[in-house]
Amino acid sequence: MPNYLRYMGALLSGALGVLAFSPFDYWPLALVSLLGLCFTSLNVPPGQAAKTAFVWAMGLFLPGLWWIHVSMTMFGGIPLPGAFLLVALLAAYLSLYSALALWLTNRCAGQQPLRALLVFPVLMILADWLRGWVMTGFPWLWFGYSQLEGPLAGLAPILGVQGISWLLLFSAGAFWLLLQRQRRLLPLILSLALWGLAFGAGQLQWVSPTQASRFALVQGNIAQSLKWQPGQLEQSLDRHFSLTKPLTEADVVIWPESALPSSEQHLAPWLKQVDGFMRERGQALLSGIVTRPDQESVYNAVIALGQTQDPYQPENGNRYYKQQLVPIGEFVPFGDLLRPIAPFFNLPMSSFSRGGQDQPDIEAAGRHFSVAICYEVAFPSLVRGNMKADTDYLLTVSNDTWFGQSIGPWQHQQIARMRALELGRPLIRATNNGVTLVTDEKGRIQASLPQFEANVLSVEVMGTRGLTPYARFGSAPLLLLLAGSLLCAAWLSRRRGLQFRAVIR
Repeated sequence: MPNYLRYMGALLSGALGVLAFSPFDYWPLALVSLLGLCFTSLNVPPGQAAKTAFVWAMGLFLPGLWWIHVSMTMFGGIPLPGAFLLVALLAAYLSLYSALALWLTNRCAGQQPLRALLVFPVLMILADWLRGWVMTGFPWLWFGYSQLEGPLAGLAPILGVQGISWLLLFSAGAFWLLLQRQRRLLPLILSLALWGLAFGAGQLQWVSPTQASRFALVQGNIAQSLKWQPGQLEQSLDRHFSLTKPLTEADVVIWPESALPSSEQHLAPWLKQVDGFMRERGQALLSGIVTRPDQESVYNAVIALGQTQDPYQPENGNRYYKQQLVPIGEFVPFGDLLRPIAPFFNLPMSSFSRGGQDQPDIEAAGRHFSVAICYEVAFPSLVRGNMKADTDYLLTVSNDTWFGQSIGPWQHQQIARMRALELGRPLIRATNNGVTLVTDEKGRIQASLPQFEANVLSVEVMGTRGLTPYARFGSAPLLLLLAGSLLCAAWLSRRRGLQFRAVIR
């Protein structure tokens, strides 16, 4: 295949992968995209494999993450060409991981396609994990997320989202192997059998229902450009409280991330009044807020008011502090160097402190909530680590107004729904302007609100108890699977070497 055709095929197949994710949700295109990666980057010299894999990943990440430019141009003061350059640099950085994975695959497999089939999915999963960890990580556009509506979703409670990614990669490799005139049907048969098992696992019920609760999720729809402007605080307070007052039937009312554009300490007298109001009505209120417990620390937090164990006091224990901060948005690496360069590095509230690990669930109206704030929900191990055995619901609050009418908020809600499926807990997701929604324990949307309108989502949701295999064991089963695949590849290599030595003797 000429190199220009190889690069064009890689770029096109990478871009097709974007359509597998929300809001498009053409989940079979994930397999098509990965098959294109196999055809352009497997069984070729390692250097060529790295180049074509890099092009494929650029095709995925540049359009798939283009939504990031909205925060740069609308709120960061960066011209569109500059924003394009920055997003392209981010995409290029993320693409290096795929390039390295394919370089290593072809380096290890040589001209042995069956060995490549075993090594390729393992190294791609490891590449995903690395880019989700290095420099605080960016675990976005993992292909497993695209399968929430497909037959592989049943793997998530067993192996997590990356277990789905592994089966997609293995299946693409099995098709590639068959079409390489290898006449090897066994990998394809194994792949189809695993798809059948995944579909069957989706019919299993890993957790048990407990009690239903009535929720009211307030979507304030306050423009980000106005939110932190002087004089807008009163509007935010009035908007959220006026939407809350009629909600007399809800057990728990939820306001989104940083719903109130001021610090908890500044608003403490008002919060005490709201606490008393909700307590009189026998209701609880959970709200995102910024808190400054001392001069050195500022946290992105969720606090509880109303029907809780103790009356509200600033800095009481029934709260959650965000642990995984957004680079640039909530903290600026090398801030002394970067902040003078452009206004983008001086976004409002870009100097947060990190919350500690092992924080307890928030208790409200007798229910236990495991909390993830915005970006945190993209980190499976963090959300799993936060959840307790007696957690009733997963709660995530977010403010995606930074990304306007882009595909970013839709990718975000898809990621959040996967956490519900992995851990077997209903998900409550409150946002400032969408996508506000509630799912059951399998990540299926029960109710949602349209974007970009001030409204309330009132819904009854059944809590659950019990642990899925993924909640119990985490990534250990997947790691065993990956290790077994590498051992099989090593055995094939040794066997081939022994056969070769026997021939030359």
